[in-house]
Amino acid sequence: MVAHPERAPVLTDRYASVVRVLYRVLVLNLAVAVAKIALGYATGAVSILSDGFHSLTDAASNVVALVGVSVARRPPDEDHPYGHRKYETMASLGILVFLVVVLVQVLTAAYDRLVNGGAPRVFPEGIGVMTATLVVNLFVVRYELREGARLNSEVLRADANHTRSDVLTSMAVLGALLGVWSGYPLLDPIAALVVAVFIGRAGWAIAQEASRILSDQIVIAEDDVRDVVRSVPQVIGCHQIRTRGSADHAFMDLHIWLDGRTSLESAHATSHVVKERLMTRFPYLADVVIHIEPPPPQGG
Repeated sequence: MVAHPERAPVLTDRYASVVRVLYRVLVLNLAVAVAKIALGYATGAVSILSDGFHSLTDAASNVVALVGVSVARRPPDEDHPYGHRKYETMASLGILVFLVVVLVQVLTAAYDRLVNGGAPRVFPEGIGVMTATLVVNLFVVRYELREGARLNSEVLRADANHTRSDVLTSMAVLGALLGVWSGYPLLDPIAALVVAVFIGRAGWAIAQEASRILSDQIVIAEDDVRDVVRSVPQVIGCHQIRTRGSADHAFMDLHIWLDGRTSLESAHATSHVVKERLMTRFPYLADVVIHIEPPPPQGG
């Protein structure tokens, strides 16, 4: 039995909005990546080139997210009664894979420059390009975070965290370029190592959020659920409260206690009242399964 198929149009509208955001961000990330990589090869700066490949993974992660969301937006069906929401989580894991790949590339390039030496060519136009890409990245982060909060999308939040690390690395690279221009070429590979740190932190944050969802970590505190259930006068109490899912698509099941003399029809009606209050209080609930039973001896 499919859980709440009537909510499918709402989910479809949400995913369509997420896709629009991702397409817009993809165009901006590609432009930033191409500009940085071209500048990196032109100057020979390993820090700029590393930052450019980091930005390229932003674009790659957008593509992965688009693929994941296109699957996740499908409504529940007979083979997937809980929906396809976890495909979006899998897409965020795809972003993590890209981060690991670029992390290895950045560390390798920085090590080579530290061991073999060399100095990049720095010129004012290059600093100007880096500054412009930094401004674009700042806009992308703000835009994705705002839309991620509005749409409750973990992919947008994960992608924004990825791009936020790009903002921090671009600032480090920009500072290194100014240092190299002042006669300190060692700052170039050091900045590349800073890039690696930011990439690692972004990857760890994405891994934590994805693992929380895939491991079915609790989504709603039990005390918050009890407060809602106790607001229904006919309910004596509840227990065995379980929630799982993501911040925008969660599932709940629980047992509620009713007077043992309550008729089946009345108990059924009460369970619907409880369910509606829970789904009103927590609008991101996709479904609530309620088990009815008499209270335990001595009130449990």
